[in-house]
Amino acid sequence: MSAELLVDAKARLGECPLWCEKTGRLYWTDIEGAAISAWTMADGSVRRWALPERLGSFALCEQPSLLLLGLASGVALYDLERETMTPIVRVEAEQPTTRINDGRCDPQGRFVFGMFDAEPGRPPAGGFYRVHADLSVERLPLPPAAVANSLAFSPDGRRLYFADSPTREISWAPYDPDGRIGAPRRFVRLSAAEGFPDGSAVDADAGLWNAQWDGGCVVRYDAHGRETRRVAVPVTRPSCVAFGGAALDRLFITSARIGLSPEKLQSQPQAGGIFHASGAGRGRLEHRFATNLRP
Repeated sequence: MSAELLVDAKARLGECPLWCEKTGRLYWTDIEGAAISAWTMADGSVRRWALPERLGSFALCEQPSLLLLGLASGVALYDLERETMTPIVRVEAEQPTTRINDGRCDPQGRFVFGMFDAEPGRPPAGGFYRVHADLSVERLPLPPAAVANSLAFSPDGRRLYFADSPTREISWAPYDPDGRIGAPRRFVRLSAAEGFPDGSAVDADAGLWNAQWDGGCVVRYDAHGRETRRVAVPVTRPSCVAFGGAALDRLFITSARIGLSPEKLQSQPQAGGIFHASGAGRGRLEHRFATNLRP
């Protein structure tokens, strides 16, 4: 299988694609561009919202115009129609080099996310956190990460996937509805030739689809960590995946331009684009953030 360009977004660091079945839109963030964008399936139009700071990840809410934002400094609610935002709840304010990175909602509507540490070469410092409906934030008993990625939940919600990308490993931990988290264990390990594990999505058959940064592909693993499918992407840095479309049978893939040399950008002009592929099976809708708060 191979993916084709959908939107020539030229995102510096495209991430966190999410399909909204209520509006027929695909949303994504350009982290370094401090913006969120949406592609509307009905007419192919694209809209962009500039934000006050970098957006690492986000979640849909029950109200179609409302998003929970995982901004660099903390979490906030944002109304796309009014373009208004609640005050930000700070996360790791004592760590000036970390920011929010990848995140997804659990089946109970709580947003689980990890951090990115901009200071390389030191022991991992960023934690994993969970946001509740009132925007309160708790730190989770998971190992600290330098670049938290691959946040995803199994269809039954009993398994939380996550990764610290520089380790080239994806892990999983038992996850109870009451919030308890069990001991992590290894799921898959990528070789140096395969790149680094980035963002993931879980399909209807419990397969985990992972975008492999510097690997130029998206790989599906079954629940035992065995590779079962591979989608080639015409850029070296695919960053995250999501299922969408009316039947949830289209695989959407974000990508990045950041860190690529002028020569590499010339050889892959679609870097930073949004890609799609058909025939990948059927996905699931991502859980929405449960809150009654509004900006």
